[in-house]
Amino acid sequence: SVAATAAQVVRANPSPNDTVRVALVGCGGRGNSHMGAWTTIPNVSLAALVDVDDSHSERFVGAMQRKELKPAPTFRDIRKILDDKNIDAVSIATPNHWHTLQTIWACQAGKDVYVEKPCSHNVFESRQIVAAARKYNRIVQQGSQSRSSPALQEAVQKMKAGEFGEVYMARGLCFKFRNTIGKTPVSPVPPGVDYDMWTGPAPLRPFTKNRFHYNWHWFWDTGNGDLGNQGIHEVDIARWGLGVTHPTKVSAFGGKYMFDDDQETPNTLNCAWEFNVAGKPKLMEFDVRHWYSNHEASIGADRPGNTIGNTFYGSEGYVVIDGYTKYTSFLGKDGKPGPARSEREHHFENFIDAVRSRKRETLNAEIEEGAMSCTLMHLANVSYRVGRTLHWDEKTWSVKGDAEANKLLTRPYRAP
Repeated sequence: SVAATAAQVVRANPSPNDTVRVALVGCGGRGNSHMGAWTTIPNVSLAALVDVDDSHSERFVGAMQRKELKPAPTFRDIRKILDDKNIDAVSIATPNHWHTLQTIWACQAGKDVYVEKPCSHNVFESRQIVAAARKYNRIVQQGSQSRSSPALQEAVQKMKAGEFGEVYMARGLCFKFRNTIGKTPVSPVPPGVDYDMWTGPAPLRPFTKNRFHYNWHWFWDTGNGDLGNQGIHEVDIARWGLGVTHPTKVSAFGGKYMFDDDQETPNTLNCAWEFNVAGKPKLMEFDVRHWYSNHEASIGADRPGNTIGNTFYGSEGYVVIDGYTKYTSFLGKDGKPGPARSEREHHFENFIDAVRSRKRETLNAEIEEGAMSCTLMHLANVSYRVGRTLHWDEKTWSVKGDAEANKLLTRPYRAP
């Protein structure tokens, strides 16, 4: 049963050579990477496909056939696979508003979970997803793949060791070319789509193409804007490198510039978080832009298009993270080149290793780390929405003296 007790769901693979059977929930764009992992990592099998759009799951079945793999059975409802004792783990690549509830259900059913970023849709969910992982003793990893890059791990280790002096500030960049989504009218739900299931815990709105595949990112009901889409990676890297958790103050200002379209979330946003670490202040900044832009700190300068990365500023130098798997550094007033490295990540493999060992401490993006970074992102979005600085109380997980902001830390959930 989905409501299984913690005692009933504790399970370990008896041997490291056992096949780990994974159900993939969400057969869209990001789901392609999940399928690629689960069909190539040794002793892992893709055991089920779940998607509310039959055309998506059928496309993945076709991809498995082309790889000469036995096609996985398909379902529209995640609950159909949770009672299957042959499934060990659930891999979630659905829209943001589903991540936490699907993870909780999977934990209750005794499954381990790999859940895409952001693992939560609001601050309340950040706490609930961690509570479920602990209560049911599950291995739960957020899809923050940068955490599994040996290059970025090295950069963070060197910052913590003081190689660049006192690192007092981190800056994240999300400069992605995002054209207008235009306006789309209410239209019939496409054949083969369970739109009620897709909506899930969010309010049920009339169907429009802009609220559905991918563009759901730009509506508060289902997404978190580009801060919670691309930006959560850089927010997580910034928090990791600075070694911070809860902020004391959060500010975010911006808006939707240039376009008159259906998008609700801002396409341009400047965010700042202030921290107190052992009596010393630390600062995080984040910048979202949607149109033509420069390549700040040389990030992305070797290729046209987006500028995605981080810069860390220390008293003896600075560190530049370019994308997910590369860092360079510069030392002293003259900017002498310092340590540098580029190496791909093995994030899905890290999850499977932890599933086998039952050691959650070996996860590179264990759910408590992922949820904390998501909380920073959510607080910045709340600051933007209420139009003022938030003063955060980490003991109560609430905004001091701001009922309007606190209301946005959660949401009304659609019955049942």
